[in-house]
Amino acid sequence: MKFETPAQTNPIDRLKVVGQAHDRIDGPLKTSGLATYAYEHHREVPNVAYGYVVGSAVGKGRIKSLGLDEARRAPGVVTIVTAQDAGPLGKGDRNTAKLLGGPEVDHYHQAVAVVVAETFEQARAAAALVRVDYERGDGRFDLDELLKTAPLTGGDSQEGSGSSPEHRVGKFEEAFGAAPVKLDQRYTTPDQSHAMMEPHATIAAWQGDELTLWTSNQMIAWNKADMAKTLGIPKEKVRLISPYVGGGFGGKLFLRADALMAALAARAAKRPVKLALQRPLMANNTTHRPATRQRVRIGATKDGTITAIAHESGSGDLENGGPETAVNQTELLYAGANRLTSMRLAVLDLPEGNAMRAPGEAPGMMALEIAIDEMAEQLGMDPIAFRIKNDTQVDPKTPTRKFSERNLIRCMQEGAERFGWDKRRAKPAQVRDGRWLVGMGVAAAFRNHVSRPSGARVRLGRDGVVTVESDMTDIGTGSYTIMAQTAAEMMGLPLDKVVVKLGDSSFPASAGSGGQWGAANATSGVYAACVKLREAVAQRLGFNAADVAFEDGQVRSGNRALPLTQAAQDGELLGEDRIEFGKLGKTFQQSTFGAHFVEVGVDAYTGVTRVRRMLAVCAAGRILNPQTARSQVIGAMTMGVGGALMEELAVDTRFGFFVNHDLAGYEVPVHADIPHQEVIFLDEADATANPLKAKGVGELGLCGVGAAVANAIYNATGVRVRDYPITLEKHLERLPSIA
Repeated sequence: MKFETPAQTNPIDRLKVVGQAHDRIDGPLKTSGLATYAYEHHREVPNVAYGYVVGSAVGKGRIKSLGLDEARRAPGVVTIVTAQDAGPLGKGDRNTAKLLGGPEVDHYHQAVAVVVAETFEQARAAAALVRVDYERGDGRFDLDELLKTAPLTGGDSQEGSGSSPEHRVGKFEEAFGAAPVKLDQRYTTPDQSHAMMEPHATIAAWQGDELTLWTSNQMIAWNKADMAKTLGIPKEKVRLISPYVGGGFGGKLFLRADALMAALAARAAKRPVKLALQRPLMANNTTHRPATRQRVRIGATKDGTITAIAHESGSGDLENGGPETAVNQTELLYAGANRLTSMRLAVLDLPEGNAMRAPGEAPGMMALEIAIDEMAEQLGMDPIAFRIKNDTQVDPKTPTRKFSERNLIRCMQEGAERFGWDKRRAKPAQVRDGRWLVGMGVAAAFRNHVSRPSGARVRLGRDGVVTVESDMTDIGTGSYTIMAQTAAEMMGLPLDKVVVKLGDSSFPASAGSGGQWGAANATSGVYAACVKLREAVAQRLGFNAADVAFEDGQVRSGNRALPLTQAAQDGELLGEDRIEFGKLGKTFQQSTFGAHFVEVGVDAYTGVTRVRRMLAVCAAGRILNPQTARSQVIGAMTMGVGGALMEELAVDTRFGFFVNHDLAGYEVPVHADIPHQEVIFLDEADATANPLKAKGVGELGLCGVGAAVANAIYNATGVRVRDYPITLEKHLERLPSIA
């Protein structure tokens, strides 16, 4: 199905099932422990051995020798695989560095061997006996130093966030120089880890020359292709199965060492092998969000009209990697005739930087939305009023291109009313609650909508049950539920008459889970497949497909009605299709908007910050399931608190690795850190997006949260911190006098 013109009225618009709050249909399986994750497919894979990865102990260098004899003699060891044993390997299109190192080592904890044994404990013990002699090389580990000479470099996250090396509209320098009110500030964000609960994990089994992987992965089609390319075998010989994923946040978008090393180990052992990356390797072996160094300049007239805006960012990655696209939102969020954005990329020998929830906008808005607040203060304007004054309904760099839907002002206004913004003191450090300094902060939320082709297959059985099949993954987001809702709405059935099967590469390829595109595109694929099934049902029952209605388990046309089950009484009916998109995404700027409000308390004695309450107001097209969407947004808000107050990978610039590579040293928010959270979804349907008129919301809930926290801390204390995370030592000495 080609989606080329804005959606008209269709069966989804009845909103009997879609748009309603439903419990997640996979919830009972997960709460009872019956949902089978990647490491748990014991029944399907008997006689399994255990793999344990040996990671490089140097950040850059070369393996001089590998001592394996002692490890091979260890109890229970089945085999050991290194680059010497693996044979020729390629590199997946989406991998920056090779996944198996040797003899060259590209980064710390790059896999250099996998030890296979009868038990996990035996594999781990034997791995400790592997002796690797390295020739340490000169690594590039200091981002600040390398950015001094880093070139301008464009990039695209492939998730709707990207920019050229330098992009100009008008004459920024002249306009900025002439502006009566100016801001010029620098901001930093650190390297961050995905830190999901479920590690990267895979069970690999070969049957002849065919490989099956039960793996924890967000993008099945991508990784089927990249595994085949890495191993040098046809894609048809690889099958990936990933029905449940225990968190990904972008860290499981790409083929990683757990899958490749399990496949190599299983081939060498001639039996299935299961492997989970140990926690330290999740920080250093897999991907992370790169650190940024950002500069924001804004020039405005005294009435608050932005006349010049510039956002420059620098980040680092391995050779042939790409920049963190932190300037993208600044090209679209606010008006201003004279504009400049640019990115620089330093080549580092640290582990690979890549996508983490809302790549680009998440760190970019942590800087931009502080700068907007700082500019509002210089102007003597309320920060919400300043944002509203500089709203734009067109793409600032292409004024003829309108936003398909843009309700940023509504988000701000409705959020302000609900949050009690009128009670905020404009002058900082004016509100106390005992020993706590109390303040409020706000930030805009922005994230682009991305349309991606997505396929599905639907079957109508003799029992009247509709089965949906797609390689779409559910990473805790509710994919099972919203895809079931879509099929139920299209076929006129209750939700309990729909079964959804996901995460298998033998099913039609979907958009996958990433970039906030999963929900809108995967359900559109189900929509397209259901249109085919409706046509098949109408033909079987002798109806005209153009004027048939599916409601309450019946198929109706005019005065004639038949039960849906009658269509399948002579055998199962099938519909399969995929949604493909035309030029609407280029004709219109398709984005999602929101507003984040935060109240914090800062202990006047210790400088400790506690978030007291949070509100997110989101405008993101039709909300398919308010209950699961709310869960996505409050999870993102929680992640934003982590980024604002605690999350930071500490870089050892001497040896090139992240020091705090476990959950003891890398802090993330826990329940005690998160107060009452409220989420409001505006009533919006974007007919240019897809047949469901829906867009994503899971990353919008993160974009802007960090800045809202930072702005609230400033309002509470009068101390501006521009370097994340905002830990107590960064403002303790500057807090208001206690006496």
